[in-house]
Amino acid sequence: MNLLAVLARLSSMTMLSRVLGFIRDAVVARVFGAGAAMDAFVVAFRLPNLLRRIFAEGAFSQAFVPVLAEYRQNQSPENTQRLVQHVAGMLSFVLCIVTAIGVLAAPVVIWLTASGLNDGTRFDLAVSLLRVVFPYILLISLSSFVGSILNTYSQFSIPAFTPVLLNISFIVFAVFLVPYFNPPIMALGWAVLAGGVLQLSFQLPWLFKLGFLKMPKLDFRDAAVNRILKQMVPSIIGSSAAQISLVINTIFASYLAVGSVSWMYYADRLMELPSGVIGAALATILLPNLSKHASANSQAEFSALLDWGLRLCLLLILPAAVGLAVLGFPLVATLFMYRQFSVHDAQMTHYALLAYSVGLPAMILPRILASGFYAQKNVKTPTKIALISLACTQLFNLILVWNLKHIGLALATALGAWVNALLLLSMLRIRELYTPRAGWRRYLFRIGIALCVMAGGLYAAQSFFPVDWGSLRGYHRAGILAAFIGLAVLLYFATLHLLGWRVRELKRVEQK
Repeated sequence: MNLLAVLARLSSMTMLSRVLGFIRDAVVARVFGAGAAMDAFVVAFRLPNLLRRIFAEGAFSQAFVPVLAEYRQNQSPENTQRLVQHVAGMLSFVLCIVTAIGVLAAPVVIWLTASGLNDGTRFDLAVSLLRVVFPYILLISLSSFVGSILNTYSQFSIPAFTPVLLNISFIVFAVFLVPYFNPPIMALGWAVLAGGVLQLSFQLPWLFKLGFLKMPKLDFRDAAVNRILKQMVPSIIGSSAAQISLVINTIFASYLAVGSVSWMYYADRLMELPSGVIGAALATILLPNLSKHASANSQAEFSALLDWGLRLCLLLILPAAVGLAVLGFPLVATLFMYRQFSVHDAQMTHYALLAYSVGLPAMILPRILASGFYAQKNVKTPTKIALISLACTQLFNLILVWNLKHIGLALATALGAWVNALLLLSMLRIRELYTPRAGWRRYLFRIGIALCVMAGGLYAAQSFFPVDWGSLRGYHRAGILAAFIGLAVLLYFATLHLLGWRVRELKRVEQK
């Protein structure tokens, strides 16, 4: 299995999802703008999304995938099937309780997570929306559970495609069904629920082919389930740290000018493109393979795979960060600046994006670095580091929010991410889980030169060809933006090629 080829396929699926996600956000921005109703939806949707990341893509997958990889390598198919049934039963039981509490306690939840929505209209609307979208946590967590199984068995493309279905649901509801809802923003709430059903249902045929589509069984006496539960406790704390930071940012933003929550949401959505295409795709591939090497006590291969992931991550994420910084306003204008989304909204979103881009590499690197600990079934170390970075982020928030407003919140998140990434890297080195291979200085020097050429070329192009983005139609904006992005890609990789870098340097083969 050529990991570079697998990453290309996985990233293509993720890119399709992200492109549809931007179309979705462009449609939503066109219909709802960045006003009070959109603030209410962002607040309501953020909490189940947060819990999804904690239960499904965070703590649960970090604890479950290494154990499943160990069972696949060392246990019989029957024992592996039994493990999946018992874990499915445990996960369903926990999520049903969480969902019921969320629906019943919606007013309390909104008051705790966005107390700044103190006017009756926004608060009541957020409560109504939360009650509709909260069951999404159950659906998407089960979908992510199925996806973890498929990923462990090297079926990466299917789980990577499922987010497309949520975006399609958003687009269909926003374009065709808004007139049937009162208030209109409720259409987005039901779009979330429909998307969750589609995401889970789509993966079940592939789960059946692997022989794992069995009735869940609740058995807390299963030793492997207990191991997973014990691993999940610190994992939940660690995964919660980043999500708690988002909630605190939402609380801060809810006290700022109307639209601040939405500006940060749209900037965060732009950050999710490189985060998903590069970071999530790499982590999806690395965790099962690192777990395999850890189970086989192959330390040299373990370290070499981590090194490969870090090199590839920096090769792709550093130009993405520079691109977001230099082309931030054109991106926001092309995707969102229509009808209800004003030039002021675009400018405020651009400022948040610029601050976020400072920390983009540090937001992606922990996905790879932490996988090194999770594969070793060590969740305590990344948990402690996550809590330290959370404390640092809130300190930065308190320092920066007073003068920089929502921009300060974004910058604090970026600085906290760097604390997280650097501490994780240091601990991997100290524990001797990772030893950098030769050639890093030359590698980073080449990337640095290529970044300077790319940034200089983009600044020069925008100076020679100034664009009044607000006066152009959408397809004109998209065409000009595509030309700028094409120029950036050409300058970056052409410079690397001239400096002697070749794609074959990152080729890596792993057994399935």
